[in-house]
Amino acid sequence: MNPRHLGRLLRTIRHISPRQIVAQALHTISGDVDPVDWPGEAPPLACRRSAVPCLPAPDHARFDGWSRIELIGREVQFREGVDWDVAGEGPLWTYHLHQFDYLRDPGISPQARWSLMQDWIERCRGGAGWSPHPTSLRILSWGKLILTPGALDLDPGSSELLRRSLAIQAETLSRNLELRLRANHLFSNLLGVVFAGLLFEGPRADSWLRFESAFRRELGEQILADGSHVEGSPMYHGLLLENVLDLLNLARAVPRRTPPPLLAALEDVAARMLGAHRVWCHPDGEVALLGDSAFGIAQPPERLDDYAAALGVIAQGPVDTGVLPDAGIARLQCGSFTLIASASPPMPSYQPGHAHCDALSFELSVGEQRVVVDTGVTEYIPGPLRDQSRATRSHATFEVGGREQAEVWAAHRVGGRPGVSLTRIVPGVEIAAQCAGWATPDSNHRRVFRVDSGSLEIRDRLEGPERRVRMALPLAPGLVPELRPVSGSGPDSGGEAFLLRVGLERGFELEVELPRGVAWRIGSAPYFPRFGSNLERACLIGEADGFREGIWRFSLRRRRGTRRGPLKAR
Repeated sequence: MNPRHLGRLLRTIRHISPRQIVAQALHTISGDVDPVDWPGEAPPLACRRSAVPCLPAPDHARFDGWSRIELIGREVQFREGVDWDVAGEGPLWTYHLHQFDYLRDPGISPQARWSLMQDWIERCRGGAGWSPHPTSLRILSWGKLILTPGALDLDPGSSELLRRSLAIQAETLSRNLELRLRANHLFSNLLGVVFAGLLFEGPRADSWLRFESAFRRELGEQILADGSHVEGSPMYHGLLLENVLDLLNLARAVPRRTPPPLLAALEDVAARMLGAHRVWCHPDGEVALLGDSAFGIAQPPERLDDYAAALGVIAQGPVDTGVLPDAGIARLQCGSFTLIASASPPMPSYQPGHAHCDALSFELSVGEQRVVVDTGVTEYIPGPLRDQSRATRSHATFEVGGREQAEVWAAHRVGGRPGVSLTRIVPGVEIAAQCAGWATPDSNHRRVFRVDSGSLEIRDRLEGPERRVRMALPLAPGLVPELRPVSGSGPDSGGEAFLLRVGLERGFELEVELPRGVAWRIGSAPYFPRFGSNLERACLIGEADGFREGIWRFSLRRRRGTRRGPLKAR
């Protein structure tokens, strides 16, 4: 092995627990998961209707009721029935195929739903469909169809076949928990087993329900004190929040089977997750694209709010308004400006696969219009697009010495880690944070975000040896920036000064005074707001040798000849 690659591998596995290493070794030896044998009859249902209606399919999942399936931005037209072993669209597409979220579209007939489910039961006897993660989420999808009156119209024989298949899936899942990966995979595994334990009754269902204590322990580890999920991705947080609400929904429908500690834990976690989710939402109602996040995968925040409200869940915000200290996320809102900043290292240390090199980056909205936007994610296949989405230069932060903040590699691996921390928080007024990259630990980037009387200021300082710095301000697609030198600036005033002007909606213009002593230019950058998308947008790029400190000042003004009126975030 190349010594450089060996070093990278060692820096990666040093953060992995011995338990994960053993589990990975066993997984390598055993290979694919095979369904267990199930003697006898299927267990009876304990419940046939959820306490409140479950949510429909997420926006990305579509099925025409016959042969066309669209998932994560990619559409496949099957010619002679669904190919359950399809591999041409990548592993993530295949996983979503076997999760069956698309069957929750209310426009699909009960007959079409059952036809596809029966086809899977009869033809899918192994392979990717039996991997623990899609199995976990398929149990939820099929279970929610059972709990939705009119979604399925089954005769007694078909009902027996479906219940037996779900029992085999739950039993197989309970024996193949993803201890090697942990994080959201293990979370979903345990939730799926417990969901089956509540949905059914009888001895085997009781054995699945006993996993609720392990699930509660996982809730305590993965849902941090501030209510955020440990992986720090707003998209995954939204996905898991829906699943927690689904389990709470079922628990409310079968109180006789629900252990009181489980119900209390679900109510508490749902309230805190809901409060945390609002911190990283913009005034347009959608999440910030921090880490591995894209639109259309998780349910829209407003839909999750409505689902929670129907269940009587009231959001419990963090102790300090707008601050998720455990996640390293903070929100500042003043006048027309809404800023969402990230000061988080790759998380969690044992599985940071969805982390990007985005420490000290931010997104900015003016009113309900996004102006500075993160890159998002388009796919999980190793290669240039995956690398671009995770790279430091794809985020509104500093690249120091031409090196990445974190040693990201493959699709979900991280070797060396940066030192990142929030250093000062004045809720609603100021956020201060610092980052020292893994390859340049003696260079410490300090950044302070501050809002005051409707203005926004960002102060940057780089401590340590002089190194070349690249800074970026990636803009929302469709915005046309204009870069202008400021008259009267020069070496005696700290270097030539520049203004960035960006025309906004409703006749407004954003003006940004840029740090001095930096060579500025307008370039382009990729933008991946949805899986399967690849857009270009304008990006302000600055480069400097020996940068020490600088200030960004953001102000808003009306263009001449436009009508007056406020531009406020809702």
